[in-house]
Amino acid sequence: MAERDSPTPASRINSTPLMLDRKRSCWGRLCDTLSMVSHLVAIAFTGYITYLAWPFTNLFSWHPIMMSVAFSFLMVEGILFFSRESTLIPKVNRKGKVGYHWVTMTTAVICALIGFTIIFVNKIIRDKSHFKSWHGTIGLVVLIYICLQSIGGAFHLFPQFTSKYVKLADLKLYHATSGLCLFLLVMATMVLALYSNWTQKNAGDAGWYFLLGCLMYMSLVITNQVTSEYLPRALKKPSSQY
Repeated sequence: MAERDSPTPASRINSTPLMLDRKRSCWGRLCDTLSMVSHLVAIAFTGYITYLAWPFTNLFSWHPIMMSVAFSFLMVEGILFFSRESTLIPKVNRKGKVGYHWVTMTTAVICALIGFTIIFVNKIIRDKSHFKSWHGTIGLVVLIYICLQSIGGAFHLFPQFTSKYVKLADLKLYHATSGLCLFLLVMATMVLALYSNWTQKNAGDAGWYFLLGCLMYMSLVITNQVTSEYLPRALKKPSSQY
């Protein structure tokens, strides 16, 4: 009686990629879910800040609203347009997403400038000194940084002005890397804002940890998107970006 053939090493090797694909699929679905949740987190953070500022009885109350709209909502959504897992415009081509991105980011800059003007005028009215806290100082750095970042991003729309000095693919890579650094600096500034008297007085312990959790969640999602998706593709195939 012939012996039953045992699985050959080749069959074991062939089965390995299938198992790995299943693992990647499960992990991919989890990442997709976490990325999609980031939209709700951005809305929840901005909505809760607006709730804390209600009924907008003083000028200062508009400062956290405008800053949260600019950074925790518009900036997050502007970056997520390029996410394969959680973009809200999956059927739009790359060029279209670039258009959505710069419009959203320009709106974010305008909101940030309004928020900065509000707090600056409010301190003048109350005869208080400017940029004495870490939050205020780093906030000023963020405002300057985001303006410079926007100018750098504008060169993507008019590459003929920089083509003699830097390749367009390299410019896009620099913009993405610098954008990630800016976003993390923004998140650090917003964490510092949680230690302000206004936030601690209005949010309470549970609300404070909720806001902190939202900031940490958005930081992780955006960092994962840029570092694991955009940057590797840009380094391997820089000419194929956009």
